[in-house]
Amino acid sequence: MTDTPIDRIRNFAIIAHIDHGKSTLADRLIQVTGGLSEREMTNQVLDSMELERERGITIKAQTVRLAWKARDGKDYVLNLMDTPGHVDFAYEVSRSLAACEGSLLVVDASQGVEAQTLANVYQAIEANHEIVPVLNKIDLPAAEPARVRQQIEDVIGLDASDAVEISAKTGINIEGVLEALVTRLPPPKGDAQAPLRALLVDSWYDPYLGVVILVRVKDGRLKRGMRLRMMSTGGVHMLEQVGVFTPKLVAVDDLGPGEMGYITAAIKTVADCSVGDTITDDRRPATEPLPGFKPSVPVVWCGLYPTDADDFEKLRESLGKLRLNDASFHYEAETSAALGFGFRCGFLGLLHLEIIQERLSREFDLDLIATAPSVVYRIHSTRGDVAELHNPADMPDPSQIDHIEEPWIRATILVPDEHLGAVLTLCNERRGQQADLTYVGNRAMAVYRLPLNEVVFDFYDRLKSVSRGYASFDYQMDGYAESDLVRISIMVNGDPVDALAFIAHRSQAEKRGRAICERLKELIPKQLFKIAIQAAIGGRVIARETIGALAKDVTAKCYGGDITRKRKLLEKQKEGKKRMRQFGKVEIPQSAFLAALKMDA
Repeated sequence: MTDTPIDRIRNFAIIAHIDHGKSTLADRLIQVTGGLSEREMTNQVLDSMELERERGITIKAQTVRLAWKARDGKDYVLNLMDTPGHVDFAYEVSRSLAACEGSLLVVDASQGVEAQTLANVYQAIEANHEIVPVLNKIDLPAAEPARVRQQIEDVIGLDASDAVEISAKTGINIEGVLEALVTRLPPPKGDAQAPLRALLVDSWYDPYLGVVILVRVKDGRLKRGMRLRMMSTGGVHMLEQVGVFTPKLVAVDDLGPGEMGYITAAIKTVADCSVGDTITDDRRPATEPLPGFKPSVPVVWCGLYPTDADDFEKLRESLGKLRLNDASFHYEAETSAALGFGFRCGFLGLLHLEIIQERLSREFDLDLIATAPSVVYRIHSTRGDVAELHNPADMPDPSQIDHIEEPWIRATILVPDEHLGAVLTLCNERRGQQADLTYVGNRAMAVYRLPLNEVVFDFYDRLKSVSRGYASFDYQMDGYAESDLVRISIMVNGDPVDALAFIAHRSQAEKRGRAICERLKELIPKQLFKIAIQAAIGGRVIARETIGALAKDVTAKCYGGDITRKRKLLEKQKEGKKRMRQFGKVEIPQSAFLAALKMDA
């Protein structure tokens, strides 16, 4: 591994919109270069997580080292990064791009440029990448390579005249991609004699090896037996194993400048590996760390509570292990009157939240209740303080609040012309402000400013349904703005239920409150007494539903006789129900919680 000259190394990422064929192209590249034998090959070989295979999406960026003998007769080492395409995992993409010098931009030759294509290209341009356009799926009858080439030039501004035309599924022209990588991407730069500087790109937990760290060496060499120092935390560790992914784990003696691989150093805790840190030699440290990544900022928060209170410690450990595998996931302990002890967790979006929940139940066998997702609001108090509000239940008394600011996003939506009207209506319903509307052929590109609160619930699903699945959507954060927001608390039988409290714009409070009351009326089982379900803003009830009592026929055993006997029994039942309504506890089943929280707002 040490004998590869630096000018024969190419580090590249594959970027594209979701479903344009990144992982399939990675499969073909591994196959053509002989990384795995035919017997070991599976579809989406780099999507190792069961969840990734099931959903057909990439969640974690994966890396693999390929060997390729080019037409010029020289042997090259290609380090490939397969990145996620979904907007929620953009943080994974930014980290992968920082470790590479070039990108393959994969565009579906039948669908053309989509919103996520644009977002990922801009990230690659920011990272000063050389970009090679690749037109995939040219074997489809609907493929229009000439139109898509023109679109890449019009929308992105990239010269696509020499774009490589391929079919990743059938393997057409995969060698053309490898040649383009070798000839068009720049080699990495680095000094083997300088003190060691390696970028910590990612880390994950392996039950046998402890923490496995994915590194990209910039200067110096990583050798087995070295004492490593993490520059931001100051932790010192003994390097036990150095290796590369082919995509199997293969141990090597050392890694030089420009190379990517993994290391293990008996690191046991999460806190010791902060993604974006610089690793250096403890005996001969570097003076300047490498530029890291911007820390990820969670945009959606929700509470996770174990159904069984005894599972709290198990949940704490599981979240710790997941945090190690996913640097963009945040959590802190909290308690709730209704749900007991749990954690307030921060995510990059709703799909991210769903994936984490699913992983907790699958990999750690946990049964959880999740509260309604909410975004981070800024509360400006009358005393002039500013506080961040993650949980609607913690909102202070309205008399102490001067004003509230909510986060806004800048959304880019690409949609065919015939569905544009429905998409604009949806954006306006969600309090959107149009910033731009342009056309590329028969497709419109609408740019909107939208409150994040209106997007986190079901905006993506509604967008897909009103556009029959043809719209694509991408967003980035766009600061905070003052808004007329209120907290809506839900009360069942007079008791507030913390987990169902949420914050909404005053204009939509009543509609949202009524919808959740109606939903709960269907979900909460009947009791022997009437149950009132109310939505309230402060002390003012804005919506109410009543669940009727279960009718038990107490007069069934009376055959004929005086009517007063029946009346006496009915009066006694009435008194009992009144007492039960006063002291009766309404248990809300977990299924009702989850269904109410998934409400179409």
